[in-house]
Amino acid sequence: MILWVFIALLIAFVVLPIVGAVLWQIIVSFFTGIFIGALGRLIVPGRQPIGLLATIVAGWIGSLGGWAIAGAIWGFKHHHGHWFATVLIEVGVAALAVLIFDLIARKHPPKPTRFEVRHRVIDI
Repeated sequence: MILWVFIALLIAFVVLPIVGAVLWQIIVSFFTGIFIGALGRLIVPGRQPIGLLATIVAGWIGSLGGWAIAGAIWGFKHHHGHWFATVLIEVGVAALAVLIFDLIARKHPPKPTRFEVRHRVIDI
């Protein structure tokens, strides 16, 4: 009986907070990826033929890469005073990732589906 109470308390006070923190981190990184990736897409001139998922991944790359570069410059413990410069570095890295995804998407365009091949519209 005491073992079951111990297991229930362990789940309630150790496992659930860890799972909640991980889920919260996933949600925050998703929205951070959208935001940083969108800013990166605004910096790259022209139209990019990449989708939302590539934008989010570019934002994630920008967030993690920019954080690592800022940490290498100012130290990982003491770059809180340089948060705006860190965000600028993150957006720059995301813009570089968007540019790379753009070049890949232009080099390998999607193949048309069978429906698009059979029902091709001729513009006059």
